[in-house]
Amino acid sequence: MKAMLTDQEHNLVWSDVEEPQVKADSVLIEVHAAAVNRADILQRQGKYPSPAGCPQWMGLEVAGVVVKTGAAVTRWKVGDRVCALLGGGGYAEYAAVTEKMVMPIPQGLSFEEAASLPEAYATCYLNLFIDGGMKAGETVFFPAGNSGLASVGIPMAKAFGAYVITTVRTAEKKEKITHLGADEIIDTSSEAVGDAIERIAAAGHPVDIAVDCVGGDAIGQCLPYVNTGCRWMLISTMGGTAATLPLRALLTKRVMLKGSLLRVRPEEEKGEILEELVRRVWPKIEDGTIRPTIFRVFPIQQAMQAHTLMETGQNVGKLVLTVR
Repeated sequence: MKAMLTDQEHNLVWSDVEEPQVKADSVLIEVHAAAVNRADILQRQGKYPSPAGCPQWMGLEVAGVVVKTGAAVTRWKVGDRVCALLGGGGYAEYAAVTEKMVMPIPQGLSFEEAASLPEAYATCYLNLFIDGGMKAGETVFFPAGNSGLASVGIPMAKAFGAYVITTVRTAEKKEKITHLGADEIIDTSSEAVGDAIERIAAAGHPVDIAVDCVGGDAIGQCLPYVNTGCRWMLISTMGGTAATLPLRALLTKRVMLKGSLLRVRPEEEKGEILEELVRRVWPKIEDGTIRPTIFRVFPIQQAMQAHTLMETGQNVGKLVLTVR
């Protein structure tokens, strides 16, 4: 079969590899589409390898059709239309996946839309509800409103009753994400993020939960104005790996600052997250309350172009690769 390997210059090369072996508790998925994530870019650059036991090529989420099942599989049968969360190996014609990492495609979604669900939706659900404990009426902060993560997290938080704040770097991008439904879109080209969070807090909406893929000094700028008991989930560091924090605010407001990565969690834990996703979020996708935002679809052979688009911050929503 074909899979996307990386050469010594960190370019992507569509190459011949061996078809993955199907274990007793796994299924083989004929991949129709795979979504692009920032972790894929880091892996291509040699900074974030696949976990032990996963294929060396990248790809954290796919959608396709089950073509083979292991002897112990009970949840799936050949012909099922599914999407799946992977530790790696999604940029390929086939992917072998433990059955608990597989979910049904919500009714009415294409393979391209379904491929954009597993990683981003599981990450948002984990940080909003499992670790964040979000309740209706709370205020949620999603920095980087044009990111694929925010394109998922903003509608998800709104669907469950949150007041949502996000950021963009330009007025043009602010206009492009209005359809996501955020209550406040901070344009950081005209207002500092800390000043905006202070202003919004004074108006009655101090941040209760942050799902932060930016990091950097913005954390310290915001902490003095968050709500008491704020849960700040740091999931990436696109804005910098170091920050100066006002420890007095961290202490007096009883802020929980937590680092959170989905990829490194045990499969048992990830399987539980996916089960909750299907039970609580899939119905809201099927009735149209939540809908994935696809910015652009590329054939798999143009994966490098998709990576460049994400690296330069041009996308507003998810990027997807079609394999078939």
